[in-house]
Amino acid sequence: MSEGQILKDESLYRGRVIDLSLETVELPNGGQVELEIVRHPGGAAAVALDEQDRVCLLRQFRHASGGWLWELPAGRIDPGESPFETARRELAEEAGLDAADWTDLGPMHSSPGIFTEVIHLWLARGFTSLEPAHEDGEVIEIHWLPLSQALDWCNDGTITDSKTLVGLYRAGAHIRSAVEMLSEDPGC
Repeated sequence: MSEGQILKDESLYRGRVIDLSLETVELPNGGQVELEIVRHPGGAAAVALDEQDRVCLLRQFRHASGGWLWELPAGRIDPGESPFETARRELAEEAGLDAADWTDLGPMHSSPGIFTEVIHLWLARGFTSLEPAHEDGEVIEIHWLPLSQALDWCNDGTITDSKTLVGLYRAGAHIRSAVEMLSEDPGC
């Protein structure tokens, strides 16, 4: 089976951030379907974790979701910028932090049925404080809370933002794995 092929691509809208098109696609099984596709340049997010295992979460007003959300520092990849550069820039702008240590936590697809957006996730540690530089349309509160509490919030539905859920779960798994490796090392 092939991976699918675009047979027709009709542009419906071109915006500042997204483009919307109606695509006729041949599926791997030979069937055809019309899909509304939102093209997005992608983004990056940082799980900022300090020496006390506290994570930086932003309480941010999001009109499209109907109010306030708990989120990781994150943003859209600018033209010519790598996902890592985006994560570093957004951590500085939104949380007022520069990090010395970065671990790639991998990509995630935010809503693959309609969006092309891929969000790249990073674990950041070893901070230097900076002055946050929030954009005019951003209403953000910066909070630090124990990673264990943030993970509890993922489980109880307090945190509903997908990049934040995936980033926190992956960071927690990364840390558990590192701790297990240290405990199994007889030289420690």
